[in-house]
Amino acid sequence: MQPLYESHLTSLPLINKGKVRDIYDIDDQHLLIVTTDRISAFDAILPTPIPGKGRILTEMPQFWMHKMEEIVPNQLA
Repeated sequence: MQPLYESHLTSLPLINKGKVRDIYDIDDQHLLIVTTDRISAFDAILPTPIPGKGRILTEMPQFWMHKMEEIVPNQLA
């Protein structure tokens, strides 16, 4: 698997490029958050990404939101 160091979505306007996430504007009510494989430590982006890191960072909150949807309403419920 090739690491995703930065996203290149030319069809959407890039709103913000953070240390790990890139945020694109879809419309007035929706954003697309791309979690990359970049690594940050002490407010610096390290040069070598970890393949699959972005996927894991996305899957962890999804897991817990599905587990907790009966208890706490969330955006995935």
